[in-house]
Amino acid sequence: MPPKLSVLVQVDLDTPRVIIKVTGALTAVSQQGLYPLIRRARTLIPGIRVTVDLTGVVRVEAAGARLLQEALDDPGLTGRGAPVQVLWPASSPAPALVCAGTVAA
Repeated sequence: MPPKLSVLVQVDLDTPRVIIKVTGALTAVSQQGLYPLIRRARTLIPGIRVTVDLTGVVRVEAAGARLLQEALDDPGLTGRGAPVQVLWPASSPAPALVCAGTVAA
């Protein structure tokens, strides 16, 4: 069975903020499942802050991290709006790929 992601979406309309908490394995295939969630979160309220929390992910493949970074830079894939903040696990390959709007945990 291929590695999967589990996702919990927390919405705080008072702040306004959405946190997408992810567990499982981030791979080149599984990261694609985050795009519609990010797009939808960005449409809730204009200017809403979206954070993708990957600190609970047990495995991050370099290809998955790279593709997610590229998708976040492409409004056609994840929608328009404020930059998405990404919290990467400390052990992931992502800090070497960090671009605007992302941070390592």
